[in-house]
Amino acid sequence: MTPTLTLLMVQGCLGAFDTLWYHEWKQQLPMRAGGRRELILHALRDFAYAVIFGSLAWFTWDGWLAAVFGGLLVFEIVVTLLDFVEEDRVRPLPPGERVMHTIMAIVYGAFLANLLPQVANWFDAPTRLAPAAYGWLSYAMTLFAAGVFLSGCRDLWAAIQSPSRVKT
Repeated sequence: MTPTLTLLMVQGCLGAFDTLWYHEWKQQLPMRAGGRRELILHALRDFAYAVIFGSLAWFTWDGWLAAVFGGLLVFEIVVTLLDFVEEDRVRPLPPGERVMHTIMAIVYGAFLANLLPQVANWFDAPTRLAPAAYGWLSYAMTLFAAGVFLSGCRDLWAAIQSPSRVKT
């Protein structure tokens, strides 16, 4: 699992950069008129990532829980695809942000290619969240889970507040 979790950590670093540099600094997405749907999609994705980071740090989703985890991965992909459409609908993306999203999609694909055989193996075990630990990676992923959860709360709060916070 170490290569898989390392790819997830790279994804987390890229996502943090994308959020801080492009969404917060360059585009000031939480302050933009018309950004409410995009912020909600970001919050949903952030909450999914919080579960992915936090659970993979310390557990395996054994037995039929593997299907639940697979559903979470599908949910994240669908939200990301909807976000791509929403971004194109409401705002021009700077070239760097478009490139960043492409790199993130490639890394996520590599992560899935490494993870899915393991998820398939989880089906063979009795149904339970089985303890797992990966040394420093588990602790780092726990920090990423907390960070992406807080980012989701920030995006959700900004979406709730967006009608009164309009910057053109």
